[in-house]
Amino acid sequence: MAGQSRSSNTLVVPQATAALSQMKYEVAQELGIQIPQDGYMGFMATRDAGAIGGNITRRLVQIAEQQLSGSARVR
Repeated sequence: MAGQSRSSNTLVVPQATAALSQMKYEVAQELGIQIPQDGYMGFMATRDAGAIGGNITRRLVQIAEQQLSGSARVR
């Protein structure tokens, strides 16, 4: 099953796939979590996966709030 995606989530903007993937690696690095080289995360601890997802969500909400308030700074 490695390499197959079972996610039922669909992106509103499919071109955002690369940016979201890059954000996943950035957040994992900031948290000190090693993402497997082969991309298969089935052996990753649930706590680590949740921490990455939670921080990505937090960052996306911050970006949206800044865009709605008219602020140009993203980080």
